Amino acid sequence: MSFNTALSGLNAASADLNVKSNNIANVNTTGFKESHAEFADVFAVSAFGSSDTAIGNGTVLNNVAQQFEQGNLEFTDNALDLGISGQGFFALAPNQTSNEVVYTRAGAFNVDSDGFVVNSAGQFLRTFPVNADGTVSSTSISSTTTLQLPSTAGTPQATSEIALSTNLPSTASALTGAIDPTDSTSYTNSTSVTMYDSLGNEHIVTLYYQKTTTANEWDVEAYIAGEDIIPATNTAPVQLGTTQTLTFDPTTGGSLAAASTTSLTFNITGTEYVSGAAAQTATIDFTSSTQNSGAFNVLALSQDGFPTGRLSGLDISDDGLVRATFTNGQATPLGKIALANFANPQGLKQIGNTSWVETLDSGQVLAGEAGTGVLGLVQSGALEASNVDLTAELVGLITAQRNFQANSKAIETNNAITQTIINLR
Repeated sequence: MSFNTALSGLNAASADLNVKSNNIANVNTTGFKESHAEFADVFAVSAFGSSDTAIGNGTVLNNVAQQFEQGNLEFTDNALDLGISGQGFFALAPNQTSNEVVYTRAGAFNVDSDGFVVNSAGQFLRTFPVNADGTVSSTSISSTTTLQLPSTAGTPQATSEIALSTNLPSTASALTGAIDPTDSTSYTNSTSVTMYDSLGNEHIVTLYYQKTTTANEWDVEAYIAGEDIIPATNTAPVQLGTTQTLTFDPTTGGSLAAASTTSLTFNITGTEYVSGAAAQTATIDFTSSTQNSGAFNVLALSQDGFPTGRLSGLDISDDGLVRATFTNGQATPLGKIALANFANPQGLKQIGNTSWVETLDSGQVLAGEAGTGVLGLVQSGALEASNVDLTAELVGLITAQRNFQANSKAIETNNAITQTIINLR
């Protein structure tokens, strides 16, 4: 009996050594969670035996429990290195068509040859589908999809609205006659704005302002370069729309009068662009323009068109929203990283590669967006380091070694006692 008791102690110490050795071996493994060996005593007594005098029968390995405390976040220069600050797991698909879901805290991702975001084992990152404004349409784990970067360039958008606010000098001299873009004496001031057609081609629209002989009135005309309009041999600028008159109210500090024109609308038909772009209608809004003693200057300028763009990178916010950014300044939401949590994370089954799968003991998966409920935030450009305390593990290794030696000594002592009894005469 005593041999078996000491042998169980040897097995327990050996298991403890193995667990601590595994922790130490994975001290640099991203997203690794250390384990603790848990033991239970073996105690047996018959139905009519006395527990007061019964002696235990040794120990047994009861459980190897993982510890899911947060590891340190180590920052990198890769936007696809993701760490979770708080509770939760990344959801992964073993392959593109699989309905199986595996979970991990290791967020070292990259892009495969087909543009999918995967980890080093080829598992696909799962995301919630999102609407055009980046809001999630479903937070069910079954609705998650694999994340793929767009392979096409950003689609251009034709300009339809131009907001142009200028200050016109009230002390400017009045001019007579028509505005002639080729004659600088026929207009008082000018400024330009870039607009885009349906194919993303850039066009310069120049606006010419002429102070009229009527107090507080200015004529404004818009022109496009003749080379942009069929026939391409045009050299003179081509007027867009008609002449508009801006009237300012001196009693309000020079803002536009209530009855004044506030915009200029022009149309370019589908047969006019040399570029072959589609028909285009755009409006230039002058609402915030003023006339006062200041010099001519542009107060504000914006337009809603943009050219063709190429994928320039990814932007991942702390709530997990993934946006593709393009060289034309646009950003397209691709999905929101799905995070998962469990009632009992220690009940998850390890499958290697710092991954786990759901079990009956863990409870059903609780999926959600980062930063909601108990789920943590996603940190882009960071990896979660192992939560192994190397110093504590080394001390524990010494303790486990001492336990192994002590149990070996117990076997040696039992052997000596047995030998003495055998040698009795």
